[in-house]
Amino acid sequence: MKVPADVYKASPRPYEGLPEISYPFHDRDAIVTNCGRLCIHRKKINISTVMAGQRLGLKQVDDGIWLVSFMHYDLGYIDLEQRTLQTINNPFGTRLSPMS
Repeated sequence: MKVPADVYKASPRPYEGLPEISYPFHDRDAIVTNCGRLCIHRKKINISTVMAGQRLGLKQVDDGIWLVSFMHYDLGYIDLEQRTLQTINNPFGTRLSPMS
């Protein structure tokens, strides 16, 4: 029986990494700090340390209200007055069928 090292063959394609995330339909983008904050208009809003280092898209939808997106998912709305993130329904959550 062969071990993996006997059958391994390097790929001829070079690994080029992941493409940079861009938000062409948003007004701006920002990177979440290591402590999980987003800085916008000199205000710090707590997002999550899980998102540290990630680029988020920001789109102003009303005066002082910004839509926050990660990749193709809208995470919620930032209210600059309250300095809070109001989340939208979890796009990654489990989907349960209604009970009969």
